[in-house]
Amino acid sequence: MNIVEFLKVVLLGIVEGITEWLPISSTGHMILVNEFIKLNVSEEFMEMFLVVIQLGAILAVCVLYFNKLNPFSPGKDARERKDTFSLWGKVLVGCIPAGVIGVLFNDTIDALFYNPQTVAFTLILYGVIFIVVENINRGRTPSTSDLKDLSYKTAILIGCFQLLSLIPGTSRSGSTILGAMILGTSRFVAAEYSFFLSIPVMFGASLLKIVKYGMNYSGNEVLYLISGMLVAFIVSILAIKFLIGYIKNNDFKAFGVYRIVLGILVAVYFIFK
Repeated sequence: MNIVEFLKVVLLGIVEGITEWLPISSTGHMILVNEFIKLNVSEEFMEMFLVVIQLGAILAVCVLYFNKLNPFSPGKDARERKDTFSLWGKVLVGCIPAGVIGVLFNDTIDALFYNPQTVAFTLILYGVIFIVVENINRGRTPSTSDLKDLSYKTAILIGCFQLLSLIPGTSRSGSTILGAMILGTSRFVAAEYSFFLSIPVMFGASLLKIVKYGMNYSGNEVLYLISGMLVAFIVSILAIKFLIGYIKNNDFKAFGVYRIVLGILVAVYFIFK
């Protein structure tokens, strides 16, 4: 792997690590980055690579929230262990809608909607929705301010919102955070549940891509994957910490504005390309 290709991998890992957790659409950014920074690999490997480097991002969540996600942590009493098992139950329930529809129709959805026009439209649409939802919620007290109080009903409804993220440009974190806030959770609960919901979803998507691609990797391809995942892991830790710190004193309107601007840029670029 030469230095230029390595730098491309690093850049892709950085973009993945940031955009996977902030509600700004990793797909929208990857489409733009891929226009200017093309990795010297086959189209099939690139498709797999962009999904599998998410494993690094998943690992960041597991490391940062290891104690919260581990029901067998030494310091937990019986009640806390029960709450942790319950949390995992809510995460798994929330994964069902997108998991089922994703497995059955993912290729069809990509064939229909994976294009710059759809990405530009969904970036702008959900940017507007973020601003509208924040305006509606201004001054309201969330009905769920602690993750352990999240009901199974709300969890599966948030999972239904996650279905929207199957459309490129929507953003998995964006759709789940929006859904959670519409259903009455605080920004903090919405963000954390979105993080945890990503673990089985992204792991499953990565596993499917690996199986579909097969195990015939060249030495360079292995290095690309490992390097991309490592960079995504490091950057994801920083991005998650930033988001949790940011929403303590701020709302999501800035992300809504950013999405609208990015959507316009994507549309303009591909119109005049």
